[in-house]
Amino acid sequence: MKIERLPLNALRAFAEAAREGSFKTAAGRLGVTPGAVSRQIKQLEDRLGIPLFDRHANGVRLNEAGRHLTADIDSGLERIAAGVAAARERARSAATLSLSAPPSFLQLWLLPRLAGFEASAQGLSISLDANQSLTVPAWQGDGARLAIRYGRGPWPGVTSHRLFADELFPVCAPSLLQQGQALREPADLAEHTLLDVSWESRQGIDFPGWSEWLEAAGVDDKVAPPQRRYSLFGLALDQAIAGHGVMLANHPIAMDRLKSGILVRPFGERYVLASPMTYDLLVPTTGDAPPAVGRFIDWLLAEAAAFDRETLGGKAD
Repeated sequence: MKIERLPLNALRAFAEAAREGSFKTAAGRLGVTPGAVSRQIKQLEDRLGIPLFDRHANGVRLNEAGRHLTADIDSGLERIAAGVAAARERARSAATLSLSAPPSFLQLWLLPRLAGFEASAQGLSISLDANQSLTVPAWQGDGARLAIRYGRGPWPGVTSHRLFADELFPVCAPSLLQQGQALREPADLAEHTLLDVSWESRQGIDFPGWSEWLEAAGVDDKVAPPQRRYSLFGLALDQAIAGHGVMLANHPIAMDRLKSGILVRPFGERYVLASPMTYDLLVPTTGDAPPAVGRFIDWLLAEAAAFDRETLGGKAD
């Protein structure tokens, strides 16, 4: 008999009644009425064409056919239970990748792209940790603990894969250019609010910012230092999008917003500050990446390379 034709509820009722030796007790365990158990077992007997219980005035008793069927059903139920337990264990032991990265990079670059990888990823659970602290990479069974860092290499005790070089340029909302105050040359910034990102480096180094940009543009004596400072790029970016000032950004942080038109570069491709910082993927120096983690690493490097090509292509236009 094909599995889809088996009266599974009737088999379950039969197994409980056979185990308890009572339709009433089986009904209590199943949360149904004794009449329902009796009807389901009668349905099974009619389907098989043989009685499974001997009925008598004081109750029911398994007959020989019922005892043989009970043994087979118990064996089958044990195999089903074992299969379910194994499936749960496999789910618990699925490879896990824990990835630590700067909060703004996670929010503004990685998360919008990660769904594409996760849609085809098999056997890999990804946990994201928005953190500036350096996480020591490690292979962990079928999974791993990896890190993406923004800073100045080389990074000690790890193998690093370059994702992006860095350069900084002003960005602002289009509405800011329509509010009367000109913003055609760097000196025009004197009439605008500068939004600065100032966060502590775990390497003990200073990140380039407005001071370096204004000096490179030759207007550090004409434009006052920024008065609004934020600890994350994302916070400053929100203020820039709202039209509250001009911020310095790089391609991974700003490119998607530039493409959508909610941010613009007031000076175009001019006045770009080269930065010694880089975004790097950090992995252990020894051992091989587990297969599922290796697929993620390959995807991330390919995604970064494609982004770089798109960025360079935009410059060439």
